[in-house]
Amino acid sequence: MMLPIIGLVLGIVIALLTPIRFPAVYSDYMAVGILAALDSVCGGIRAGLEDKFDKVVFISGFVTNMALAACLTLVGDKLGVDLFLGATVAFSIRIFTNVGMIRRYLLQRPSRSSGTRSRGTQA
Repeated sequence: MMLPIIGLVLGIVIALLTPIRFPAVYSDYMAVGILAALDSVCGGIRAGLEDKFDKVVFISGFVTNMALAACLTLVGDKLGVDLFLGATVAFSIRIFTNVGMIRRYLLQRPSRSSGTRSRGTQA
């Protein structure tokens, strides 16, 4: 459970300390790639909290999300249309949904053992 969180924090720290700069041409690809990765991590954390985590599903979802987002961005670049915005919106909605479910699960977990409802049961 803690491994994805540790990996995420470690990745962010390494990225902030590394002076690598990407050309502006790749900014759309990087944005969609980061959102796809965050979506997979949030989904993995949610699945872990619900005791439904499967490594194969996590890895395949990560690769599929990245490939689909990159293809959508590439097609949009070739057509001259900002199709990456569709992937950005979709991933953002999924991230917010997963974070909301994680929050709800963490707030309700202590109340399950005591048999009372916590005050944070509503969205």
